[in-house]
Amino acid sequence: MENKKKEWDEAIELLELICDEIDNLDYSGTHHPYYTGPILEAACQNAYKVVDEILFRSPEAIQSKDKNGYDIIQLAIINRSEKIYNLIYDIGERKNIYRTYKDSSQNNILHLAGKLAPSGVLNQRTGAALQLQRELQWREEVKKLVFPTYITRENIFKETPDMVFTKEHENLVKEGERWMKTTAESCSITAALITTIVFAAAITVPGGSHQEKGTPLFRRKSAFIVFTISDAISLFASSTALLVFMSILTARFAEKDFLVSLPRRLFIGLFSLLLSATAMMVAFSATLFLVFCDEKLWMLAPICGLALIPIAFFVGLQFPLMVDLFRSTHLRIFGKERIGFLRRFNPDYIRLRFGK
Repeated sequence: MENKKKEWDEAIELLELICDEIDNLDYSGTHHPYYTGPILEAACQNAYKVVDEILFRSPEAIQSKDKNGYDIIQLAIINRSEKIYNLIYDIGERKNIYRTYKDSSQNNILHLAGKLAPSGVLNQRTGAALQLQRELQWREEVKKLVFPTYITRENIFKETPDMVFTKEHENLVKEGERWMKTTAESCSITAALITTIVFAAAITVPGGSHQEKGTPLFRRKSAFIVFTISDAISLFASSTALLVFMSILTARFAEKDFLVSLPRRLFIGLFSLLLSATAMMVAFSATLFLVFCDEKLWMLAPICGLALIPIAFFVGLQFPLMVDLFRSTHLRIFGKERIGFLRRFNPDYIRLRFGK
């Protein structure tokens, strides 16, 4: 952590030194020409700090455009640079330019959002399903910006934004369906095995039952209570996971299903599976202590240590996916509040000078 902080501080210092050198160069025109290339490249790479520093020193650089006529906001949409795109919440009425923008092929910004993201950006997501989810989130965000009539506006190829999105993401939808089904099938097998084991354990209680009354012999033991509760939790959780994974396997896998429905189901299924596996190990540990340890408390240490091994492996392998599913589905990446550090440039200056 300290090394990353040091590298970040050094990078900021280097950025300021480079900008100081550029500021000392003579130029003519509305803004410094040596800022044009860097700010456009920074927009493509989602390097918000670079854009912030350039706009602080030369607010006119926001008007920079590449050879295709795209400025930093349009490049941010094409390259999925959400930190740069969120500048649109600071530039006031200037964002009206993007509501009706069209390029040489009559593509509006919703057409640009419908194009497939660069492979380097896609590969930052875990699995094809989450990649498609992020693409759908971009489409929904840009759709809020454009005028309603532009949602169905055609380009010179007679393609609406939805048609462009479907064509560009056809293979990604197939890969997402395959990834989701493979994950659900593997996890459903595990859930079915856990359900079978804990159900059998509930029927055949440790220590047996009283021959006349039919009540468990160890029912007054604390370890037996732990076994009963954890076995019930494991059974209910594994049954829930199994049903959720079955619902995924029978889903229709339409484009919009990857936005919330399918990722949410997968998260619930994985969480239930983790809970059931943990409760199963607790129940097994309680049974070992109850039957074989003769209430020797020191035996709890090795039993708990061994029980934690499979749980640790499961958490280490699946918990990162669960975190990605939760963050990608429930945490917003768009909006003015998403800029996580103090900006240097003054948004009011851009609103007043370049608002229209």
